[in-house]
Amino acid sequence: MQKESKTLEYKECVNKTYLKTVCAYANYNDGVIIFGITDDLKVVGISNPIDECLNIENQINDSIKPRPNYALKINDDQTISLFVKKGLETPYRYNGKCYTRNDSSTIEVDSLGEKRLVLEGMNLNFEELKSKEQDLSFEIIGKRIIETLGLKEFNNDILISLNLYSNKNGYSNAGALLADTNKFPGIDVVIFGANFNEFKKRYTIKGISLISQYEKALEIFKNEYIIERIEDGFRKKIELIPLNAYREALANAIIHRTYDINADSKIEMYQDKIIITSPGGLLPEISKDDFLKGSYSYLRNPIVANVFHRLEIVEIFATGIRRINEAYKDSLAKPIFDITNKAVRVILPLIDYSNLSTKELKVLNSMKKNYHYSRNDLENSSGFKKDTLIRILNVLCEKELVYKTGKTKNTYYEKK
Repeated sequence: MQKESKTLEYKECVNKTYLKTVCAYANYNDGVIIFGITDDLKVVGISNPIDECLNIENQINDSIKPRPNYALKINDDQTISLFVKKGLETPYRYNGKCYTRNDSSTIEVDSLGEKRLVLEGMNLNFEELKSKEQDLSFEIIGKRIIETLGLKEFNNDILISLNLYSNKNGYSNAGALLADTNKFPGIDVVIFGANFNEFKKRYTIKGISLISQYEKALEIFKNEYIIERIEDGFRKKIELIPLNAYREALANAIIHRTYDINADSKIEMYQDKIIITSPGGLLPEISKDDFLKGSYSYLRNPIVANVFHRLEIVEIFATGIRRINEAYKDSLAKPIFDITNKAVRVILPLIDYSNLSTKELKVLNSMKKNYHYSRNDLENSSGFKKDTLIRILNVLCEKELVYKTGKTKNTYYEKK
């Protein structure tokens, strides 16, 4: 039997405490309540299930406003299943209060959460609301749009087509976020020394267009984590942390965060990793597993996301997480995604192979995990001759990135 979860709750008998959970499901997620099961998951059933179903109907209809969409089923073991659908007329209230699920418990929604439910019930996002600031300029985004889309000019019609402006309400919050200056939260970047007690530099990137915030945070990364190294007489650029992974994580932190709370996104830059934290957890419509798999995309700020997409910064096809993981496919260290109800945190470690030569990387990248390779196999896949390849393999074995088994003609190599 499944344990209780965000979308499943058990009740030993029918009492009015379950109505809070009905309210939570109607506000945020489809869910099920099963009556006749104890806290320790023993099936005891309901003595008069037909009468209790009528009782449940009356309690829901009398106590929750507006009326949620639900269905009842009497099971063979005399338990009752109550199925509740997420509603379209949020907020749903029980005794005048809104509720949500926090893992397997039901809690009251705070005032900010209730405001968001009101907007959802009106089929609106925060970014669609009229901006308090109406004296706005758009030189930055105008220049980027002209360069990217090949337009001759940037005018008011384009602002309207991007949903940044309407003749009825003026500039939206999305328009203010992308204007040259604004009063919304931004990004707090801290560069640490040997440990988190040693602050080397700090940048507060706020009060400017989200496009400018993205570009400035990207420039800071390039200055700190892209170095030059002399190899084989040539100067090469080395990414200590994959640029593509950082770019995706940064764009996601800007696009998908909440802007109706006064909290900056944080970028912590350490010698061995970067931690990017953005306010606002996942939307109720998407689970942590769906988020990590990149199954589909739910956009908290679809207008802003669309502008970033048109500027060819993001794809908005739920590929961001996959792109981050792809950037680390040949690294022993992997990115970490820490997700709570309040924030999303992405940890990008240094690539393990940043201290390898180009030749060593080429051999290592020619090997797949869980495969055994002979020297001849690796000569063919890497293109190196016998003596050069043996020297490279010896280095990789010393660094414990490759295992060597067998002797003479029966020698095989395996990627760690």
